[in-house]
Amino acid sequence: MARPPKSPHIPARHGVSASCVALPAGKAAAWPLLLDFLAERLSVVDRATWAERLARGEVMDDNGQTLPPDAPFQPGARIHYYRHLDDEPTIPFEETVLFQDDHLLVADKPHFLPVTPGGRYVQQSLLVRLKRRTGIDTLSPIHRIDRETAGLVLFSLRAQDRNAYQALFRERAVRKTYEAIAPQRPEMRFPHTRRSRIEEDAERFFRMVEAEGEPNSETLIEQAEVRGAWARYTLSPVTGKRHQLRVHMNALGAPIAGDQFYPQVLRGPDGDEDFAEPLRLLASGIAFTDPVTGMDRRFDSERVLAWPDMQIKG
Repeated sequence: MARPPKSPHIPARHGVSASCVALPAGKAAAWPLLLDFLAERLSVVDRATWAERLARGEVMDDNGQTLPPDAPFQPGARIHYYRHLDDEPTIPFEETVLFQDDHLLVADKPHFLPVTPGGRYVQQSLLVRLKRRTGIDTLSPIHRIDRETAGLVLFSLRAQDRNAYQALFRERAVRKTYEAIAPQRPEMRFPHTRRSRIEEDAERFFRMVEAEGEPNSETLIEQAEVRGAWARYTLSPVTGKRHQLRVHMNALGAPIAGDQFYPQVLRGPDGDEDFAEPLRLLASGIAFTDPVTGMDRRFDSERVLAWPDMQIKG
C-alpha cells in the first residue's frame, strides 16, 4: 500500500509528495523486474504507462536514484513514485488564503475542490494547489471537510506542530460553525439539537445513514433567516462524523440544497459535476486556542452561499 515517504532524498514535485511502496521480501522469483511487480500489484496504472514513468525517471529508490524500465525487482526495498492523472478534470474555482504565520495556514476552500489528492483529483486538490502556491512542501491538513462543502480548512506548516493542532479536533477543543440553506421547517422550534447514531450505508459506501443504537453524533441547529420556502441555518457540530450535517438535516426533513446524496442519490461520487448546483453547505467559522502560540484564534469564511430558486422542486 502506498504511504508518505520517509526518505529525505525524495522531494515533492509540482506540489505532489511521492508515494512509497515497500516491495515484499522473499518474492524475487515472482517478479523478475520491478516493472512486473508494478503492473501486477499497482494495476490501476497499466504496464505500458508504468514503463513510460520509469523511462521518464518518475520512479526512484530510497536514495532518490531513478530506476530504469529494466530495473530488477529487489525484495524488501522501498520505491517511490509520483502520482498524476493524464485526464484530470479542472475545478474552475479558486481558494483563498485568509491567514498564514510560521505554524498555521488557513484556507477558504471553494465547493467541489477536494482537500487532499484522491480518486480523479491530484493537482486539483486544495493541498497540492497550496503547496505549489506557497512552495511549502511540509504543509499538512489538520482536519478535512467534504469536497462538496466550501469554507475553512486549517493546515500546519511544520511536522513538529502537527499533532498539537490535530489534538484540538480529537479533544473537541475547536468551536466550529457551518451555514446551510435547506427547506424551512415552520413547525419546528429552534434551536434544535439532533443526536443519533450514524453509520456507513451498507449498500452505498459513499453514503452515511442513521441507525439504531447509542448516539455517536450531535449537532446544534439554529434557524438564522427565511426566504420563501428556504431557510438559512447555523449548524454547530459537537462531533465530527462523516456527512454528519447532511445526514442530520435530511433526517429532519430539510435536506441541504444541492445535495446529490441525500435524500436520494442523484449523482454518484464519480459522476460529472454540475458546477451550477453546489451543495449549500459552508464551513463558516472556527475558533480555538492555538496550542503552539497560546493565542486565541477566530477565523471566518469570506464566502457566501447562493440561495437556490425560491420554489422547491419535487
